[in-house]
Amino acid sequence: MPPGAPLTPAHRRPIEAQRRPTEAELLASSGRDPAAFRALYELHAAGLHRFFVSRTGHADDALDLTAETFAQAWLGRDRFEDRLDGRVGPWLYGIARNLLRRSVRDRRIEDTGRQRLGLLDGADRAPHAAEPEWLDGMDADLEAALTALPRGQRRAISLRVLDDLPYDEVGDRLGCSPLAARIRVSRGLSAVRTHIEEEDTDG
Repeated sequence: MPPGAPLTPAHRRPIEAQRRPTEAELLASSGRDPAAFRALYELHAAGLHRFFVSRTGHADDALDLTAETFAQAWLGRDRFEDRLDGRVGPWLYGIARNLLRRSVRDRRIEDTGRQRLGLLDGADRAPHAAEPEWLDGMDADLEAALTALPRGQRRAISLRVLDDLPYDEVGDRLGCSPLAARIRVSRGLSAVRTHIEEEDTDG
């Protein structure tokens, strides 16, 4: 292109193509692009593993539970609804918490997702029995993280996540613009995730 020539849409296209896909977009494309699901795994596997270690006290069992979480996420990917600006993390942690509850209820580590996908390797190691103690205080970290948020962020998350309101209505309830409401939710969720991961590490 000659120096000083105006940029055409064709010339701008490579710059626009550099935008990173959101987590929700990665999940949506994972059925046809295995690398997309791998990218989601790399984003969240370490945090989920820390969560399960903090619950079970066993690194190997935590690996099994992390693998099962992603197996169930893969099987349920078409049911995912993007309600949080492309964030998949809260959905994955919801799967993880429900998985832990089912494991404790059945006194065995859940593996139905891995069975359906043929991911069980038949290893000789027997997982520990899922103990009721694994659930002790499980929701306390979440409650503490929400309580620690500024009131505006806490209210924004409640309206958006629990009440499932659109951002324009969240903004109306909070007396701010939809963009400001979106920012409060985003910052609040980031703070909650950081709090939980720090609690897992300290534990």
